Amino acid sequence: MHKTPDLSPAAISAIIEMALSDHTSFGTIEKEYGLNDSEVKALMRGHLKPSSYRTWRKRVRSFGDRRQHYK
Repeated sequence: MHKTPDLSPAAISAIIEMALSDHTSFGTIEKEYGLNDSEVKALMRGHLKPSSYRTWRKRVRSFGDRRQHYK
């Protein structure tokens, strides 16, 4: 697993908001914050309730199955 950089609470909140958005790709988050998709998933897993994380991952996978370039 990659080591995530020290992030401020505001940056963590912004990353979570971006990741939850259906309009923001993992690539955009990486360009802005330097976190790849695995690091974003780890951050989300650590900051969301387990059921919320599972719901988010299911939605991301579902969209990914329907769209070639999603998250």
